[in-house]
Amino acid sequence: MEDNRTLRDFGAPPPYEDVSGIATPATGANNYDFKANLITLIEGHQFLRASHENPRNHLKQLLRYCNTMKANGVSQEYIRMSLFKFSLTRKALDWLDRLPPNSLTTWDEVTAAFLSKFIPLEKTAKLRLKIPMFQQEENESLFEAWERFKNLLNDCPHHGMEKWLLLHSFYRDFGPK
Repeated sequence: MEDNRTLRDFGAPPPYEDVSGIATPATGANNYDFKANLITLIEGHQFLRASHENPRNHLKQLLRYCNTMKANGVSQEYIRMSLFKFSLTRKALDWLDRLPPNSLTTWDEVTAAFLSKFIPLEKTAKLRLKIPMFQQEENESLFEAWERFKNLLNDCPHHGMEKWLLLHSFYRDFGPK
């Protein structure tokens, strides 16, 4: 087969195609649309990849929105994977766009890839270290300390520590001084 492209053709970009790392699953409903106000709501709470953001809390908030959607023939997997793209912006969206096209085929794969990207091993190590080193702050009530400790555990649910060690970490600072 003869290639009749000109030199200009070789230098021109190919037609634009919107590809993503997410392969959105098929749905039985062929006329299903998301309400614009839901997309606007999700875009108002986008994950930016800022240091103060918690990726797990981002997913929790997104799932709250997704779980309000119900339609015959439309799975939660389809809803979650379709709306996830709207929940990211800037560097986080760049990350998704740079993944191999259609490489994430399930919601579990999406969340695992997202969490491993935005909770890297060094961040996990720092979070894990804070748990056994926990101390009640000066003028902090027991209730406030317990809430702060639970937030540490929420930030790193993959800490791998047994319950007895967690309780020891929390209560070791409350004994007689």
